[in-house]
Parts: sequence; C-alpha cells; structure tokens
Amino acid sequence: MYGFCPSIAGVAPFFARIMKEHSFFLEVGFTPRDANFTQRADAFRMEFEKLLKDVIILSDGIVDPRILQSGEVITPYTLNAELATEFYTGVDLPTDLTRAEARLTGAECPVVCPELARKVCELNERAICLIEALIRFKEQILSNVLSCRMFTFNYPLLIEHIMREARLYLLLVQRLQRGQIIDLEREALEQEAFWNRIMAEHAKFIRGLLDPTEEQLIIIADNFGNEFDELTCKAKRAIDLTLPICHVTCESLKATAAIRDFKAQATQGLLACRIRSIIVPLLGDHVLRETNHYLRLLRMFAG
Repeated sequence: MYGFCPSIAGVAPFFARIMKEHSFFLEVGFTPRDANFTQRADAFRMEFEKLLKDVIILSDGIVDPRILQSGEVITPYTLNAELATEFYTGVDLPTDLTRAEARLTGAECPVVCPELARKVCELNERAICLIEALIRFKEQILSNVLSCRMFTFNYPLLIEHIMREARLYLLLVQRLQRGQIIDLEREALEQEAFWNRIMAEHAKFIRGLLDPTEEQLIIIADNFGNEFDELTCKAKRAIDLTLPICHVTCESLKATAAIRDFKAQATQGLLACRIRSIIVPLLGDHVLRETNHYLRLLRMFAG
C-alpha cells in the first residue's frame, strides 16, 4: 500500500527523515539542567541521519515516482527550512541529505536483485533496533515530564504524538521483515483513523505555538483541529462497520488537502518572517510533509 515492491518497501526515505527530525525537536526542547538528554537526542538525530543516508542510496531508482512527486520526501521549502532552523538553533543540519533526496529517481516496476534485497533486509533490521531505542527514549522523557521530574518546551501531547508515529514506523518495518500479508481494506481504515488524529494534533500544536496576536491563524488552526477530531471519530466508526468508509475517505481527502494548503502557506510565512510564533521553520515543513504523505495514501484508498 505504500507504493513499493514488497521486498523494498522499507527503504522509503519518508519515515527515516521524520525520525531524525523528531530527535532534533526533542534535542532543542530541553533545559540546560538536562544536558545529558540533549546529548542523547543529538546522538539519535545523527544515527537517523546515517540511516537516512543509506536509505537514499538504496532507494535511488527503486522508489515509486508517485512518492517522489507527492512532497512527502522533501518539499520546495525543506532546504530553506533547514538552513533557517540551523541558524536559529546552532544545530548542524546536514543539508546534503536534502540535496541528495532532490536528485532521487524512481521506477514503477523496479528490478530487485538478491543482493539489493539482502541490503534492504539488513537496513530494516538496523532501523528496527534504532526505532525501538528511540521509542524507549521518548517514553522516558514523557514519564519524567508527567511526574514533574523534567521540564521541556515540547508539549506532553507532542511527545505522545511523535511516539505514536515511531510505533507506526516500527510496525510497518516489522511487518515487512516478517513478510506479513496485510488486509488492505482493514489497513486503510486504521491508517485513516491514525492520520486523521495526527492532523488534528498538528492543528492544535500550531494553534498553541502561534503568538496570541495571530488571532485569525489561531481560529483557522482551531477549526482544523475540531474538523479532524470529528473525522477521527468517523474513521473509527467505519472500522466498527457503522459508517461507510467511502464517505469518510472523501471527507478526509477534502479536509487534508485544505490543511495541506494552510501548512504550506504557514511554512512560507515562517520562512519570510511574516508570522509571529515560536515555531521553527523545520517544524512547519515537517508537518507539511506528513500531510503530503497522508494525501497520497488517501488518494490510493479512494481508488
């Protein structure tokens, strides 16, 4: 369902980049007192950068062109968002990876030789170990925050949010390694419920990170949050077979296209310094790429 031959689906660069950015967002959210956590998050970021580099090498000429065209790997704003965020934070972000992703080529029916399949399998095993370790790290941070043993500038909900995304990535790679046969109809329903919730939370994070003077943008973000909360409930009802999935998917597709446009405009606004907020440009681009990923899935679900 992710637009790959089954044997090479795990080399998709989307999730590897998302995980490295999760590590970065954690890294810049700690206080000086928790410098050891900052260092650990930085180490995770660099490990996922290494993983992403190898993913890019293996995926060139293999990934479905629709993935490269979707804007989920990189967007027209990714490079500038990284440069601006590097300037604001002082954290070195390897933009060579972004430039390499811009050069990626795809293939609708790639030829996968045994050697490539072996390398992908090894890469997936490495990814599994790394994702599991990152999930444990996120769980530790959340536990510390909720028990008042730590302060971070990241919302507790954001930590839960990025934990859910990491668990989804882990599940997908584990399924691939096991060669598990997936019920595509059931999978579509579960993915829709998952990503509608993610979209709702994106809107709420944006609302909470905007300057209080950005009243119009706050209202728009709040409306998106409410809309995707409703769509999440509808998707769950579809899983329980109490609502036709086709109706939910059409509504989700329309709402996701709208929030995609909102996020694209917001990312441009952040880069041009036209929006008052405490949002680093890379976070804007990050949530935009996730929305592009979901849009591609929805279009597949809609058939």
